[in-house]
This record gives sequence, C-alpha cells and structure tokens, in this order.
Amino acid sequence: MKLDHVVYFTNRTPDEWVAEQQHAVVGGRHEQWGTHNALYYVQNAYIEWLSVERQDVAEKANHPLTRLLLHDLQEGEGWGTICLSVDNIERFKEDVENKGFDTSGVLAAERRTANGQLRKWKMLFIEQPVSNDLPYPFFIEWEETEDIRFAKLREDGTISVGSQQLAIQECVFSVDDPLRETAEWAILLSQKVGDANDIALANVVLKFVEHQGGKNRLTDVVMGPS
Repeated sequence: MKLDHVVYFTNRTPDEWVAEQQHAVVGGRHEQWGTHNALYYVQNAYIEWLSVERQDVAEKANHPLTRLLLHDLQEGEGWGTICLSVDNIERFKEDVENKGFDTSGVLAAERRTANGQLRKWKMLFIEQPVSNDLPYPFFIEWEETEDIRFAKLREDGTISVGSQQLAIQECVFSVDDPLRETAEWAILLSQKVGDANDIALANVVLKFVEHQGGKNRLTDVVMGPS
C-alpha cells in the first residue's frame, strides 16, 4: 500500500491550473461524475486538482468523491482527501469489511484524457456520511501495471523530467482528536502508529495534528527533493 495521489478541491478549471503551475497538465474528464481535473506528477505520487465541469451531472452522480467535492466547495477551495493504491482491491475490500468497515463495493471508473484516450481503474470507498469529519482515504487499483502506465504517461507528456525532482513527503491532517484518528486509520490500513500520531506508508508519512474548530481535513502536503 502506498500513496497514489492527493486531491485538491477547486473552482478553477484544469486549463487555469496548467497556466499557473509549471509541469501541471490537463488530466481529462470524468463524464459520469460531471468533473474534470488537472494533474501534477511528482516522483512518488501526483496532485489532482478536481473541479466541477457539469453541475447538473455532478449533483446527480451518486459518487462519494463527487459528494465530498460538492460539500467542501460550499466553503471554498482546499485540500480534500488522499488516495492510496493497493495491489488487489477485491481482497482489500474483504479485509476491511472483515474489520467492520462498510464499503462502497469496488467501483469501475474511467477518465477521458485531453487527447481522447480512455484510462480505467477500480476504486473503493469507506462508507461514511459527508460532513466536516475527516474522510477516510479512498483506494485505487489501476487497470495497467505501474510500469506500463508510467511509460504511457511519459510518452504523452503527463510526466515531465522537471516534475520528478520533487516527492510528497508528508500528508498532514488537522483534526479534533489526533490520537483517535491515527488509531482508526491504523486499523483500517493495517499499519503501526508512530511516536507522534503518524503512520509511515511505503512512500509517505501520514501525520495527524490537533486543531480547534473548522473541518477535519487534509491541510498540508509537504514536498521536498526526491
């Protein structure tokens, strides 16, 4: 298990992000959810700037990430959540359900890229009401192996040499009760808790810090040299 990407909820279009952020590219359109995105690949993961393309479709889409996007954008832009990649999402689903977590079931997903290619993957969400409570991470298994997928991303220019000089080192979550949140995530992810309310995954550290008031959310993505 490792970090696949972090999601930033925004009102701006993918084109606006590409114009502002060096090495960012237009990702594409999630036609069934009414959303679109821009992407920025670093060495170990990527940033997704996710926004609504068609409000009417997004409001009707019964999709956990879209519901969270619409909820959070009512208060403005900001970090939303993280996605972790797993090798066998069907088996992972069984494991977390055996621990007592309800899930969305494995969902088929796809995105139409700017040049018309179709990219497919499977997703899994932990069932929880959309609120100001901290959303659990969601999970992904890509249709293609990592070697094939990254080779294609390099070929089409999604991954650039310049962007590979950075890596995401920490994802910081501001929450009411760091001890409780760390323990719950450790159970879900079958990971050990560190000494400072953190969880070390294969390619990133998840850190939980206390705050007073506001939503419990991902609030900082710490990057450094890869």
